[in-house]
Amino acid sequence: MKHWLDRPKRMTMKATKHAVQRPWHRRGPARGVPLALLVVGVLVCLGVALLVGGGGGGARPAVVAATAAGGATSGASVPAATPAASASASTSASASPSVASSASASASVTPSPARSASPKSTAAPASPAAPPAAAGGSVGAAPAAATLAGRIKPGVTNQGVATAYDAADGNGSCLFGPTGGDMMVAAMNYTDYESSKACGAYVSIHAASGAAITVRIVNDCPAPCAPGQIDLSQQAFAKLADLSVGRLAITWTLLSPDSVGPVSIRYKTGSSQWWCGIQVIGHRNPLAELEVRGAGGWQQLPRADFDYFLSTDGTGCGGELRITDIYGQQLTVDGITVQPDVVQPTGVQFAKH
Repeated sequence: MKHWLDRPKRMTMKATKHAVQRPWHRRGPARGVPLALLVVGVLVCLGVALLVGGGGGGARPAVVAATAAGGATSGASVPAATPAASASASTSASASPSVASSASASASVTPSPARSASPKSTAAPASPAAPPAAAGGSVGAAPAAATLAGRIKPGVTNQGVATAYDAADGNGSCLFGPTGGDMMVAAMNYTDYESSKACGAYVSIHAASGAAITVRIVNDCPAPCAPGQIDLSQQAFAKLADLSVGRLAITWTLLSPDSVGPVSIRYKTGSSQWWCGIQVIGHRNPLAELEVRGAGGWQQLPRADFDYFLSTDGTGCGGELRITDIYGQQLTVDGITVQPDVVQPTGVQFAKH
């Protein structure tokens, strides 16, 4: 009796146990899903970590390039593609200060072509440069006032050699015309002639014997005349030494003479209101500029080798003129009409220096 009652109870327990086990088999796949998701998540994290790591390594050269391109500018920023890349770049920059230091050092040590060319383009001379020692040599320094002087500077003693030539009537490359009875004229070597800047200059010449003369430059002496050399008229050379000497060692300086007449103006042959060449004659000091007054104000004219200032479009022809010497003194002249090859006095002159 006891055994019969126990059997159903055992069967019920088995059924119950079997019923309990079925959910266990059902939980197997459910538990595997989170595991698979976990594995995928780990793989994704590893991939992201690799990508972020690669992005951090690529962001560093970008910062260096920006620093190099911008020079030593501080606070240069490079836009990041993602917040993660931005965070990685900022982290690497803060963790590796040596990289930023290296970038700025290389940017400052290696100048760009524009930087190497700029000092000369932007630097202004503080004072007039001392004259270079030419082949003949020169001693002394030019006064600061003569800032417009060319190669021939006042206050400088030039060393050279004197030769002689037949000056005929005294005319020459400066086209001043015949000098009449005054043959104390000379031709300046072409280097110091400097495209007619020496025309009309008065030069004091001294020989070793103590003899001295003053001549006016009316011509140029081409090669083989060397820098420092002056080719004197035969009349002028004879006052220093016998013509048979041929070549005579001399020293010479620029002179601002005492007795000179007023400045004169002459228009070149062929001048008109559409084209003109203007020449200044009888100036005490060498000329630096000649300007004409046009519609837009004063306009500087270029100077030709034959000592005429040219207005190729007719600007200022027959109008007001402004003449400047190497000391910066200016003479303003008006009322000079266009009369080709006619010398017209002005009644004004530069001050002596």
